Amino acid sequence: MQKVVEIVVVMIVLFMMLTSSTLAGDGCNATYGSGPATIRLATGSPGELGLVEVLADEFNKGHDCRICWKKAGSGASLKLLKAKKVDLVMVHAPSAEKLAVKQGWGIKRHLIGSNEFYIVGPKNDPADISKAKSAAEAYAKIAEAKASFFSRGDNSGTHKKEMAIWQQAGLQPSGDWYEISKTFMMATLMMADQNQGYFMTDSSTWVAAQKEISGLKILFKGDPFLINTYHTLCQPVGSTDGQPLASGFIDFLVSEKGQRIIKSYGVDQHGAGLYMDAAYAKKYDH
Repeated sequence: MQKVVEIVVVMIVLFMMLTSSTLAGDGCNATYGSGPATIRLATGSPGELGLVEVLADEFNKGHDCRICWKKAGSGASLKLLKAKKVDLVMVHAPSAEKLAVKQGWGIKRHLIGSNEFYIVGPKNDPADISKAKSAAEAYAKIAEAKASFFSRGDNSGTHKKEMAIWQQAGLQPSGDWYEISKTFMMATLMMADQNQGYFMTDSSTWVAAQKEISGLKILFKGDPFLINTYHTLCQPVGSTDGQPLASGFIDFLVSEKGQRIIKSYGVDQHGAGLYMDAAYAKKYDH
């Protein structure tokens, strides 16, 4: 009997190891739900800040599925969608999104919400950007002062926006003062704080992290160009096994219930919502 028990235990351990290996191979940063069908979703900050988990938990109440979140910036998320490695993306790179729709490898592009970008920096503001009248002027002041500036440099939606601002300023940033992190929003914000540098963070990450930030403050905001709209895209019909559920998940995101979750997310924990809903974002959508 003891040997049977030992064999059973060994089999269970092996099964758990194989299951763990399979999940790791799926490349999920987190999986929400336990149903047999899987939706593979790629996004950056909405997953990092916990919004995806809350939305997934609500969606899974009426669907026997699991949602695999892959952590990727907008550029990488769209590449995963094009390669059919995910069923759905939540991104903020409007030009690239429109190209995906035009080329036919992404459908159901829907506005789901927004936040905005803040340019944060050392409290003594060595580049004097608090007096700037536009984001481009703020960047020009940072470059002129050669003040430490952190860039994600990862082709994310944030990086694309940053480069568009440098272009508006007529500048190509380079030099020791321009530091490229090649990592995600929260990690880069923490680097900027530790090294007393400027950084353009989204408002959602700032609200979530501000209690841990000691050396930085918001120095510039309010330029309409800094409004950051989020859209969904999913695979065309028949492209992946998860496409039908992914399409249904988008329907949920734009529904009254989904929009209510997006708009209220963060209020309980941080005292302020991290995202605005699509109704607010619509006037900034282009």
